[in-house]
Amino acid sequence: MDEKKTKSKKKDNKKDKPSPEVKARRETYDWIQSLISALLICVLVFVFVLRIMDVNGSSMFPTLSNGNKVLVSDLFYEPKRGDIVIFKKDSYDENKALVKRVIAVEGDTVNIDFERGIVYVNGEAAEEDYIDVLTTTKIDFIGPQTVPENCLFVMGDNRNASTDSRDKRIGMVDKRLVVGKVLMVIYPFSSFGSVE
Repeated sequence: MDEKKTKSKKKDNKKDKPSPEVKARRETYDWIQSLISALLICVLVFVFVLRIMDVNGSSMFPTLSNGNKVLVSDLFYEPKRGDIVIFKKDSYDENKALVKRVIAVEGDTVNIDFERGIVYVNGEAAEEDYIDVLTTTKIDFIGPQTVPENCLFVMGDNRNASTDSRDKRIGMVDKRLVVGKVLMVIYPFSSFGSVE
């Protein structure tokens, strides 16, 4: 009787083992399912969390250069002084996203001494070790100006070659127009790294 049980168990084991074709199909299905899941996660991340954007122009030089590709995020983001942000301003160019540095936030008072090239925020000279030249181009700025609620005062790091909040076409930037904060340069690889 024991022999019969052993033989029937061997037959059952053979029935339970899938054929090589079935194994290959299952493996292919698992790979396809994994790839689709990974692709879906990437799409969700790049739609809702991160974006890759291009820098056009030299207004943020030397921090960013024309043609840089940057990684931008707006997840739980609240702009603060010193951040580099990307925003859209239809009164300037409805088809163009602009990249600038936040100089002042709501409630701050901004003034600029164009003769000495110094930017003042709340009466104190701003520490601007990221600029190469002092701010001597006035554009339309008449100061002092207080930043309204939910707005930002922004300027490019290349102060004398930047269209920014000093220009009446841009002026104060509503925070709702901010696409996100620039986290890092991802291309070209020679510039790869975080930005400050």
